[in-house]
Amino acid sequence: MVQISKWKVIFVLAICGLGILLASPNVVSPEKVHTIPSWLPNKQMNLGLDLRGGAHLLIEAKVDEALKEGLQSLRQGARSSLRRSPSIGYTGLGLIRNGITVTVRNEKDRTETRRRLLELGNEMLLERNENTYTLRFTDTQLRERRANILEQAMTILGLRIDPDGVKEATLQRQGADRILLQVPGADPERLKKLIGQTAKMTFHLVDPEISTLDPRRRVRPGTMVLKSKDEVDAAGQPVYYLVKKRVEVSGENLVDSQPTVEQGRPVVSFRFDPIGARRFGNTTKRNVDKPFAIVLDKEVISAPVIREPILGGNGIISGNFTTESARDLALLLRSGALPVPLTVIEERSVGPTLGTDNINAGKIASIFGLIAVAVFMVLVYGGFGAMAVVALALNLILIAAGLSLLQATLTLPGIAGIVLTIGMAVDANVLVFERIREEQRAGRTPISAVDAGYSRALTTIIDANLTTFIAALLLYMFGSGPVKGFAVTLAIGLCTSMFSALMVTRLMVVAWLRKRRPQVLPL
Repeated sequence: MVQISKWKVIFVLAICGLGILLASPNVVSPEKVHTIPSWLPNKQMNLGLDLRGGAHLLIEAKVDEALKEGLQSLRQGARSSLRRSPSIGYTGLGLIRNGITVTVRNEKDRTETRRRLLELGNEMLLERNENTYTLRFTDTQLRERRANILEQAMTILGLRIDPDGVKEATLQRQGADRILLQVPGADPERLKKLIGQTAKMTFHLVDPEISTLDPRRRVRPGTMVLKSKDEVDAAGQPVYYLVKKRVEVSGENLVDSQPTVEQGRPVVSFRFDPIGARRFGNTTKRNVDKPFAIVLDKEVISAPVIREPILGGNGIISGNFTTESARDLALLLRSGALPVPLTVIEERSVGPTLGTDNINAGKIASIFGLIAVAVFMVLVYGGFGAMAVVALALNLILIAAGLSLLQATLTLPGIAGIVLTIGMAVDANVLVFERIREEQRAGRTPISAVDAGYSRALTTIIDANLTTFIAALLLYMFGSGPVKGFAVTLAIGLCTSMFSALMVTRLMVVAWLRKRRPQVLPL
């Protein structure tokens, strides 16, 4: 253990230098970070909502609209099922509060009607009053559907707001149809833009006619007039496309979308799953030299002409995109369409005043904790304790570097995790130093005692830190918000403390042994 190869020395020094370099942007103000050259590390730790403020939004989910759309799909399914050969004559196919109703003309079709409706509405309640059938959800099923719609909306919101899971965004359900969203350091306007778009994308064929006339004008059956999202005519009026209602390919078949650059302009690339790729390929093969509209939330974002069949399942969305808008669109498509429209009903900005007090309190706690640990280590272990204190200071720098590199969010509980790490970071050194003491008392030489101390303490150190790391991992997996912040800093602190104790401190001890060659260790 006292023989350290040259490559290990270079590795330790490189990690320490890289850590100092990555952590250095945190010593300057956020305003001056932008002056750092792009080829140098310029990322700071993200501060949580409780430390620097942020956006606080209360969102209402229009669950009733989603339920109504589901019932309309159910009615369309019933119409198709009853018209299937052999067709069943019916009248009065309509919606009720929690289901559909239909009247069968001939009594002889009762049995077949019942079978088809039960096949359509699996587990739904089917009632009959003479020749009239009612297919409806029970109250329990309605509650479950409402809850599932809200949960799905929260999941998609989380993917949109925090796709990497490091911003510590808080999403909480409030009541039957409301969601509380808190995002530290976020721009409320950009959040509302991400929230407000349902992001339901579909692909339609376009009639050759492009009109800037009143969009409320009558059109032939099977077509609809949709406004272009960005295009205007020479007079500055919006351009309207006459689009066929039939959906050729649905955005539900998208599996990936990324912002990219084509011919120097920001665009969005997308990729379909096998089913979507087949439909997309067949459609483009049959409609070469015809315009193909890409519709997002009932607005045409692009209507390129199909130049050749696109058979690979990949495509490009071009338009009047900026780099940020292309990134946002790719994020919206990648996270999926919201199952329900969302409306922001309350907006608040959390000020950073309390956060400043918390940061100052965290700094004071960290400084006092560091001083107390340093004094204890020097008094108990002398020069070896001073080496451990140097490694501890480096450990804090590496934690800051890890948080900056991962762009993880530091919250008030995260500061508590750092303070806890200060105490835990010397545990490994204490175990090693006590083992070295025991070996020296047993009559070993200094070099042999150090070698045995590190060798025999290694298993205990790994076991202690591994079990704590598993606990931190579980906290991160099953916790939320502040709990995740605590888990992140604790996990990073465990990794850096293992490195500083087993590598940095040992390197300093070995260097001291080789230089001084003492007869007795000062322990």
